[in-house]
Amino acid sequence: MAQNVSDFLIDRLKCWGVHRIYGYPGDGINGIMGALERAEDDPRFIQVRHEEMASFMACAHGKFTGEVGVCLATSGPGAIHLLNGLYDAKMDHSPVLAIVGQQARSALGSFYQQEVDLVALFKDVASDYVLQLSDADQVRHAVDCAMRIAMAKKTVTCLIFPHDLQEEKAVESPARVHGTTFSGVGYQQPRIVPEERDLRRAAEILNEGKRVAMLIGAGTLQAGEAVIETADVLGAGVAKALLGKAALPDHLPFVTGSIGLLGTEPTWKMMQDCDTLLMVGSGFPYSEFLPKEGRARGVQIDIESRMLNLRYPMEVALHGDSRLTLEALLPMLRRKEDRSWRKKIKEWVKDWWEILEARAMNSANPINPQRVFWELSPRIPDNSILCADSGSTTSWWARDLKIRPGMMASVSGTLATMGSACPYAVAAKFAFPERSVIATAGDGAMQMNGNNVLITVEKYWREWANKQLLFVVINNRDLNMVTWEERILAGDPKFEASQTLPDFPYAEYAKTLGLGGVRVERPEDIVAAIEEGLAADRPTVLEFMCDPEVPPLPPHISLEQATNFMKSVAKGDKDRWRMIKQSVKDMVENVVPHKEHAHRGEE
Repeated sequence: MAQNVSDFLIDRLKCWGVHRIYGYPGDGINGIMGALERAEDDPRFIQVRHEEMASFMACAHGKFTGEVGVCLATSGPGAIHLLNGLYDAKMDHSPVLAIVGQQARSALGSFYQQEVDLVALFKDVASDYVLQLSDADQVRHAVDCAMRIAMAKKTVTCLIFPHDLQEEKAVESPARVHGTTFSGVGYQQPRIVPEERDLRRAAEILNEGKRVAMLIGAGTLQAGEAVIETADVLGAGVAKALLGKAALPDHLPFVTGSIGLLGTEPTWKMMQDCDTLLMVGSGFPYSEFLPKEGRARGVQIDIESRMLNLRYPMEVALHGDSRLTLEALLPMLRRKEDRSWRKKIKEWVKDWWEILEARAMNSANPINPQRVFWELSPRIPDNSILCADSGSTTSWWARDLKIRPGMMASVSGTLATMGSACPYAVAAKFAFPERSVIATAGDGAMQMNGNNVLITVEKYWREWANKQLLFVVINNRDLNMVTWEERILAGDPKFEASQTLPDFPYAEYAKTLGLGGVRVERPEDIVAAIEEGLAADRPTVLEFMCDPEVPPLPPHISLEQATNFMKSVAKGDKDRWRMIKQSVKDMVENVVPHKEHAHRGEE
């Protein structure tokens, strides 16, 4: 039986299946913290080092489990710290509930200490539902609405509890009078499938196409078999937006890989040469990497109606669940007897994997970051969960790591914020303690928040059934992605004051926490380090000393990009000769034969 508002809040969350809350304490939520203590670890409170890590972990929980992730923060500064991770959740459609404290109701409006207009603060990120409670009668329906909306819309909701309200006597059932409401627990996902007439219109377009390209995203993570069958019938190749990386395994010969600046050459060619585009469950934003307007006919499937017909002019835009819609569409599709388009795509894909291997084996000073990812890929345990950060490391993660069946993978896809990989990995480990988890991050992300996340890992790792948790750190002492954007997009040389990072001993730091740590300075030691990390009896940081001048080459270099590159050289980029050398090495791999070339060692 609930004793006060906070106890009732926790009990109601348990009714909704919440068994873990990520957060950081503060006097603005003392009532709620007391209720969590009385709840005796159900739900369990996971103490992070910073509220932003709590919201990242709640976001990752939503992504990897499909359940609502819950984060908790105190009033004022604690609430403000949640915002980045909450925007990550909102923009990547991860269901999250944020619970925050507030000053006492009697103090509001008096410019009180830590008084922030939290409704205004969260109104955008939690636009579907944000409520500052003022009465104990509200708690029941507020929790029910917040959880149900987060589930149904795969979005962020927020509940704000004034400090004094938390300690008031609970009202489990309001008085049955005018002005009260009686809510219940539960939500059942509906079947959303387009009308048959619209499916037939889509099928006509796809049946008439001779060179069909598919682009899939996070909306297809549970639709892999339907995607494979559709691609087979249509003789299509399949490109994967970053959030859809785990939707299909990369051993399939018609999977062209990623798209965009982090994309692959086969995807670029397929999008340029196709006559029909089928886009499923993806809000991929960069239209310049899709077919030119008018060159291809288009069909789109998306559960989010606002994302339809937004990136490319589609003849038929179907509002529906990806798997259910593809399954309804398949009987209307005719198998293409001419498989020449599919054959060409397979040849592009085969050549591309050889190019990637050759690039990875190119020498660098001291280590080529591509080789780290290339060597890691075949050694990743089955059913692992992969978490990527934002930066140049994302390029190698997107291209060089081959997803296998049963794996999960995610990244801050739309917000593309730095600092997500390490908290994602911790949340993945709590949700699936029996699975191996691997986070990949640059030194910038580690200095931003990753090092702090390691303290949380030290606090909890001993309870995980499977101790395999790797943090693969690319240490190049550079904010590398922005450095290359300065050169390629702006035509400016590297700005040393903003781009060069202080060196930090990540592996040694991990050891001081009682974790594993391996620092790698030679390419010939990469494999041994990976194997050592995977065999370790505790979470381990693998720190690779990498060359910042290895370019994250786009799949297609435009004249403007090439011109800007040369401008940055002409303006006196400090490392211009090394960056030219490494760029030429990688570009050469696109034109030389690879039968003997691809497996060579260091020069």
